[in-house]
Amino acid sequence: MNQPRTLGELLQTPEYAERAPFDGKVRTVQDEVRENLTRKLRSGEELFPGVVGYDDTVIPQLVNALLARQNFILLGLRGQAKSRILRAITGLLDDVVPVIDGVDMPDDPLNPIGAEGRHLLEVHGHDLPIRWLPRDARYVEKLATPDVTVADLIGDVDPIKAARLGTSLGDTRSMHFGLLPRANRGIFAVNELADLAPKVQVALFNILQEGDVQIKGYPIRLELDVMLVFSANPEDYTARGKIVTPLKDRIGSEIRTHYPQDVRLGMDITAQEAVRAEGVTVPPFIAELIEEIAFQAREDGRVDKLSGVSQRLPISLMELAAANAERRSLVSGDVAVVRVSDVYAGLPAITGKLELEYEGELKGADQVARDVIRKAAGAVFARHYGSADTRELEKWFEAGNVFRFPQGGDAASALRAAKEVPGLTDLAAHVAQSRDDAVRVSAAEFVLEGLYGRKKLSRAEETYAAPEPELRRERGGRWN
Repeated sequence: MNQPRTLGELLQTPEYAERAPFDGKVRTVQDEVRENLTRKLRSGEELFPGVVGYDDTVIPQLVNALLARQNFILLGLRGQAKSRILRAITGLLDDVVPVIDGVDMPDDPLNPIGAEGRHLLEVHGHDLPIRWLPRDARYVEKLATPDVTVADLIGDVDPIKAARLGTSLGDTRSMHFGLLPRANRGIFAVNELADLAPKVQVALFNILQEGDVQIKGYPIRLELDVMLVFSANPEDYTARGKIVTPLKDRIGSEIRTHYPQDVRLGMDITAQEAVRAEGVTVPPFIAELIEEIAFQAREDGRVDKLSGVSQRLPISLMELAAANAERRSLVSGDVAVVRVSDVYAGLPAITGKLELEYEGELKGADQVARDVIRKAAGAVFARHYGSADTRELEKWFEAGNVFRFPQGGDAASALRAAKEVPGLTDLAAHVAQSRDDAVRVSAAEFVLEGLYGRKKLSRAEETYAAPEPELRRERGGRWN
């Protein structure tokens, strides 16, 4: 692209032809975002690609905040796509914008706010060198931690720079700029805002609202053009810190995020985010089982509700289950189709993402995770196949028979072994909706796991048997 390289060349372009230095015609970042957003709304373009499940809740509130030119905060538990949404806002910026070349802080060549930029404009005039800043470079993100200082975000006095330039320490030209000034003409995002020390929070908004801040006793004035966006976890208000009142008062909108409200939406998110090898098949009933595990965990009384259950759980579980199926196929030479046993092999993806209450700690994360898988299998089976006639199958187990589901070998031999259980292969064919032996094997194991989840069978590792007496009594109260 033959972009202008000097201010004079820039002023010859149609967009800037009627402009002049210091003309006061300032197009702020919020104005820019609003203009591009209105254009996309009129044309029906997708606003935030990759953000699923918020069409009727979060996104309308977010659009309203952006149209109103407001700074905002996304408030929600972990794994609710807060950071993804913040990064997606860069799609509402212009492809490129001109800034003064040779300065640390991106500055408008027509209306520079920094002392260095103003000096260069006065010295060079229309020969002022400019460069073009792409939209990706205009997004600056900082994860807040208690040790973050004002110097990190705003900047600090640099005595060596002051001596070299011959300026006083209170001159902005003697400053070493922090992240916020370097985000000028862009978007500055702070994740986990409540973790910032109160004095840093005050300085952050003081520089944006009043345009000044004191650094080591020297008043520094910067009229920054920055769109400020935040994210925070509600737990942070009591567990680690809080958002100070002056800052909360200045944030235009507080937008609450949430987990997927429907299993199907959760499945769409997991399918979009999970990375697995090509050639690994995940049957629909297994994909739904993996997603249901997260939903069941969020309702389990042994799991801490304040911490939540991240959407990363089903994503990681899908990846591990697919990897285990791939490993089995590499050993056996058979096709890779994910089974229930592969879901159990993905236990590390569950146990590492559950914050347990006291009762859960007593049982242990591994046992809680297994219980959640059982409940999820029962829920998915009941949702789709609860009316299926399984009396013949149950009687076979109640007669004292035990069935160990084959884990090795090819799918054809595993399917022949499954015929030992009356009615199992017929029901598996109905569930699988496929003639592929490997998918039917996966469906057969899912059927047994679903009956185990409904307390109609008991399970020990890969072995299924008649329900224990206490499970039978519980089943009689809950399912019949």
